[in-house]
Amino acid sequence: MFLLVVGVVGVSMSGPLMAAATAVPALAMSFWRTGLGAAAMSVLGARGGAADLLALSRRDLGLCCVSGVVLGLHFATWTTSLKYTSVASATAIVCLQVAWVVLLARLSGATIAGRVWSGLVLALVGVLVVSGVDFSVSPRALAGDGLALLGGIFGAVYTVVGGQVRTRVATTTYTLLCYGTSALALFVACAVAGIQLWGFDTRSWALIIAVTLAAQLLGHSVFNHLLATLSPTLVSMSLLLEVPGAALLAAVFLGQAPPVAVYAGLLLICSGLAVVVSSRSREATPMEAPFD
Repeated sequence: MFLLVVGVVGVSMSGPLMAAATAVPALAMSFWRTGLGAAAMSVLGARGGAADLLALSRRDLGLCCVSGVVLGLHFATWTTSLKYTSVASATAIVCLQVAWVVLLARLSGATIAGRVWSGLVLALVGVLVVSGVDFSVSPRALAGDGLALLGGIFGAVYTVVGGQVRTRVATTTYTLLCYGTSALALFVACAVAGIQLWGFDTRSWALIIAVTLAAQLLGHSVFNHLLATLSPTLVSMSLLLEVPGAALLAAVFLGQAPPVAVYAGLLLICSGLAVVVSSRSREATPMEAPFD
């Protein structure tokens, strides 16, 4: 239960911390959090890590790399969305990746219960409410919502691909390859676009390190660990606390107070995702943590 609280606080801090790093370009933040995350995982997997890497099949190695590139796209789009819209809206919309995982499962031939479809419709109505309110605020905020939506879709693809690989590859090995590939792809993107990667002030570096520790290690990694000891239902439902948690932290520390109508949309999104999660848990289908 203590780790559960740590995980929720970790992922809830992700959006506010990245939004506070105004001097750090979105692609640069995405590069550093994945690069530093890969470095941390290389230390954790130092013992026996080389043997695990050499034992990988070409297919699994390729899937790990594909997963890393998609993860880079997820971080790039979602981190950029925080520059345009509120933390509350971006966090709620990107959490829809759970819904996109369900849709991808349906496209692959899986049978989806009617209750799941109801939850998806409810969550999507919430997105429409949030987006409508943000559009009334500014087209810029609506663009941010669109980027967060793309971030959720990329996150879903990452989850599906990773779910296939992790049945055969150790978590540390998979995470190291995935984070490393993601960092490499983002480095190339930053080089091509001429994005600044260093030369930031002390405050910006502190925020980069804080995002890595909070979101990558204390958030995502802790939740993946908890999936082995707690029920998927409890873990998945607790992840929904990221939405109000991030909104509260953004309001307190960043002074971001979205219009009241946005909170109605957030409630609809959380309610819909709660229906989806609880329905999927009846099928005993493991669900991975969001990758914020």
